[in-house]
Amino acid sequence: MATRVVAAALTFAYPHASHAQGPGPWQNLFDGKTLTGWKRLAGTADYKVENGAIVGTTVMNSGNTFLVTEKEYGDFALELDLMIESPVSNSGVQTRSHFDTPEHKGVVFGRQLEIDPSERAWSGGIYDEARRQWLYPLDLHPAAKTAFKVGQYNHLRVECIGNEMRTWVNNIPVAYVVDPVDPKGFIGLQVHGITTQEQAGKKVYFKNIKIQTANLKPSAFPADIYVVNFVPNYLTAYEKQHGWKLLFDGKSSAGWRSAKGPAFPAKGWQVDAGTMTVQPSAGKEAANGGDIVTNDQYKAFDLSFEFKLTPGANSGVKYFVTLDEKTEGSAIGLEYQVLDDALHPDAKLGRDGDRTLASLYDLKTSLKNPRFIHPIGEWNVGRVVVHPDNRVEHYLNGLKVLEYTRGSKEYLDLVAQSKYHIWPNFGMAPQGRILLQDHGNEVSFRSIKIKQL
Repeated sequence: MATRVVAAALTFAYPHASHAQGPGPWQNLFDGKTLTGWKRLAGTADYKVENGAIVGTTVMNSGNTFLVTEKEYGDFALELDLMIESPVSNSGVQTRSHFDTPEHKGVVFGRQLEIDPSERAWSGGIYDEARRQWLYPLDLHPAAKTAFKVGQYNHLRVECIGNEMRTWVNNIPVAYVVDPVDPKGFIGLQVHGITTQEQAGKKVYFKNIKIQTANLKPSAFPADIYVVNFVPNYLTAYEKQHGWKLLFDGKSSAGWRSAKGPAFPAKGWQVDAGTMTVQPSAGKEAANGGDIVTNDQYKAFDLSFEFKLTPGANSGVKYFVTLDEKTEGSAIGLEYQVLDDALHPDAKLGRDGDRTLASLYDLKTSLKNPRFIHPIGEWNVGRVVVHPDNRVEHYLNGLKVLEYTRGSKEYLDLVAQSKYHIWPNFGMAPQGRILLQDHGNEVSFRSIKIKQL
């Protein structure tokens, strides 16, 4: 292993720092002179040392290229300064990453602190390179979009401690992911693949690359930053501290009851292996176990849940369910649609796709990027945020797909055109229950959590 320059007990005092340095020693990963301890993988982009910085330059028709550490790291805090000269470029910093396995031939894969200087401005978000793609897009934290500056050095910090990965850009906290995969791996500096002359010859600069691996202590993160948590039915200490509660403990039906009565359905729902699954009944709505609802009611809230569809399945997560309406089928409420758009006929009904996945059912169509739809049989993350001012947002796998305001003219006009026009004041209850729908198809739920706003 090549020798690295070690600096004992270095500290870095950046103005307005939002985190405190841990007590462990810091180690330089780059001595400012050579690429000792690093190697290039995957693409053909060029890396050189110029004026104390690693300079990566894009090359036409190259795939993504990575300069990676020869050493692997488990828990660490990493800091570096990065400059990207052009908004048409892209870069990133790989963490706990890997190369060339049977499942990922010839490519680097793993979690990346994204550098995105485009108008989308998702720098500091977390992307799973060559694997699951976006884990933490900045739709989940739009206030952090202005942190990164093109054409100047930006100070980056990333902490990987246990299952938790958190990022900062210019001392502004950005992203928080809890992920049980990849306990260790290499660190890498990306030059993104390009295919147009406009992107050719663009440079990315990396310097002051330092790592801390001993006596680590997680830095403080401010309240109200959404956590993407891939550990099923689990809340971090941060989530608990800031008001999140599990609506499903992964073991029992505690906190839930039938929409038709005070007890949990005796049939039609199964709690097993950390999931709550509605059993199939030939696609008949509420004909088997029926819908289930929370015991508690909610006003303004942030609701997050994972769902897994079987081929052709239909279900939904409803909110502001009062159970005052007497219906033969499913109970009435605003609905986050859960659907196999490709195989279930409901996707072609309604108006302009307003019955498709993640839509406000029969009212407003979700605007989905296909990259953010996980395949049938895999878990997807749904999210509904109801603000105290009645603004409502739907998310799918971190991407915001629609927004509306309860009681607005737009909302009332949508209701008037929908199947719900027969219900007075539909969706306008001051509070209501959360509902999981039995539509006669097998659909599983887990990691159902809520924070009251």
